[in-house]
Amino acid sequence: MKKIKITQVKSAVDRPSRQKRSLEALGLRKMHQTVEHEATPQILGIVDSIKHLVSVEE
Repeated sequence: MKKIKITQVKSAVDRPSRQKRSLEALGLRKMHQTVEHEATPQILGIVDSIKHLVSVEE
């Protein structure tokens, strides 16, 4: 599997709890924090649901 880097670029303040939980599930807790995950369908689904809050690099 290839790896992707996910960086939080927008705040989770005033976002629905579902989006906040998605950020936490990815391991993102602060602005501009970057995590690395394998590009599984589950991870890509989470990223797609919060694509307006994160940036993704392959």
